[in-house]
Amino acid sequence: METRNTYGSPTASLALSQYMSKVYMWMTIGILLTGFVSWSVASNPDMMYALVSNRFAFYGLMIAEVGLVIWLSAGINKMSPLTATAMFLLYAALNGVTLSVFSMIYTSESIQAAFFTTTFAFGGLSAFGYITKKDLGPVGNFCTMGLFGMLGFALISFFFPSMMGGMAGQIYGLVGLLVFAGLTAYDTQVIKNMAPSGSGDHVARASIMGALKLYLDFINLFLFILRMQGRRK
Repeated sequence: METRNTYGSPTASLALSQYMSKVYMWMTIGILLTGFVSWSVASNPDMMYALVSNRFAFYGLMIAEVGLVIWLSAGINKMSPLTATAMFLLYAALNGVTLSVFSMIYTSESIQAAFFTTTFAFGGLSAFGYITKKDLGPVGNFCTMGLFGMLGFALISFFFPSMMGGMAGQIYGLVGLLVFAGLTAYDTQVIKNMAPSGSGDHVARASIMGALKLYLDFINLFLFILRMQGRRK
């Protein structure tokens, strides 16, 4: 893996620490915003009914989320830090709306347990990716291939829902756990190694992009843990 900065001096190490702190700060803000919005929607019966009774609106929100991620990822270098931050927070809020439907499927105790399990697992995996000297590039490549395989399987199962049941569904959940566990460590290493030097708008935009990557890893890890250990209502 090619690195942009070695951060060998104390000053450079401090700059890296400050940069990573911003990445984790914005990731945490995004997760907290998602949780708050999800809880607010789930606590409002009228909003929940409007969400689940209108498939057009629900899938429209999901498409908007995908569009925001693509737009932010592709155009972040042309955006102001304020615009990039606003788009990231908007995505986190929209994600909270769509994730609120899980409150109708799983018990609140299961959701809370999955969240705390994810927090500890993510913390350990991200810490490993940050401190390890081993190149995690092969892990990232393997997990990326696994992710594309999962997307293909999920697309086919959309037309054949029975594919997600039984043993196949359990294997899919286990593969998802392994994929996003690996991506958490890999993405952390990439974000650290590609950290920009200096300060200003470039660093601010990079911290938002790094936060988005880790946010997506956290949310997907949470969903697969919930899928595997969650108790349905």
